[in-house]
Amino acid sequence: MNRSGERRRVVVAWALYDWANSAFATVVMAGIFPILFQDYWSADASPAEANLRLGWANGLASAVIVLIAPLAGAMADRAGRRKQALLGFALPAAALTAALAWVPADASLLAATLFTLAVIGFMAANLFYDALLVGIAPPARWHAISGLGFGIGYLGGGLVYLGCIIAIMQPAMLGLASATEAALGAFIVTGVWWALFSLPLALVVPEPARERGGAAGLAGGLRQLRATFVHLRAYRPVWLFLLAYFLYIDGVGTTIRMAVAYGRSLGFAQTDLMLALLITQFVGFPAALLMGVVGQRLGARRGILLGLALYIGIALWGAFIQAAWEFYAIAALVGVAQGGVQALSRSFYAGLIPAARAGEFFGFYNVLGKSAALIGPPLFGALGVWLGDVRYSMLALIALFLAGALILTRIDPKEDPTR
Repeated sequence: MNRSGERRRVVVAWALYDWANSAFATVVMAGIFPILFQDYWSADASPAEANLRLGWANGLASAVIVLIAPLAGAMADRAGRRKQALLGFALPAAALTAALAWVPADASLLAATLFTLAVIGFMAANLFYDALLVGIAPPARWHAISGLGFGIGYLGGGLVYLGCIIAIMQPAMLGLASATEAALGAFIVTGVWWALFSLPLALVVPEPARERGGAAGLAGGLRQLRATFVHLRAYRPVWLFLLAYFLYIDGVGTTIRMAVAYGRSLGFAQTDLMLALLITQFVGFPAALLMGVVGQRLGARRGILLGLALYIGIALWGAFIQAAWEFYAIAALVGVAQGGVQALSRSFYAGLIPAARAGEFFGFYNVLGKSAALIGPPLFGALGVWLGDVRYSMLALIALFLAGALILTRIDPKEDPTR
């Protein structure tokens, strides 16, 4: 095989990991687990209490990632073991995902524990997956390759989720006794899919060069983290953006993880909620491309603000939602806003940071992005319990989007590098 053919093989193997792990994000984090957690594992609790339990599970997973990601990433860089670290988190997480199929009814604590550990593995593995990109192709191709992974991730996750929905709606077709049995079986399918399509990355993608490991790696990680904070203070637009991003991307993550649980709390049928998520999945990718054009015309900062305004409108509508068709419409709007805000945030940030420190600054950006849903899900669940109605949970989303937008407006439009 010639050199260009070998490079294509490595790129495809790398991108297939997005195809692999997006099944977990769609089927488990956003789709089927929130429904089963409320109906099957938390049948002894009110809908608001079940949402609070799920919110704490998501928040705990994100908090752990915030604590371990900077040091773990730096140590893996120095030891030349990014791929080993990725697989060390991903494969156990895939096994934990499959194990959810055997958690008995009403065992909410066990289900939440397995879910939290699997989410930690998912998010930690993603940090190393992103870091492997720089070693598989020259910088000029990173955007195209990243887009490839992003696109087939949406497709792979959507296809697995579609198959699971068909099985849940027609369990007898597969020889299953009930929709619940089919839903539990979806966790096995997702875990196997995740592990199976991780193999090309494990076998084909090369490890980066070794730097330093052991204690030196830990000390280097601590120094790198301290240096990042020092450098941030010198770039006001950067730290303002990161503060805004931390707030509004938490709202985005909360929407992804809690929307189905919220809809179930309002009494919508499982099939309606699953189909709505499928709409979001398939709208998200083309919407990201469309919002890229909007960002080029209006500037990324204005495009992000437009997306956040849409999210606030979605949250307000969601607080008063009554019919299933409204949930479908909101799902499509979330797909538009989600892809656009994520894509424009990355391009806006890339233009704010000093090019000579891109790796360092993007490392911090990725930690914030991968820890999305740190404060939102617990707050989302708590408001429903404290105020006595799950509809008040939407106040958490509005607060996060509004706070992020207000801070973003403090960045001078002249500093928008994408105008």
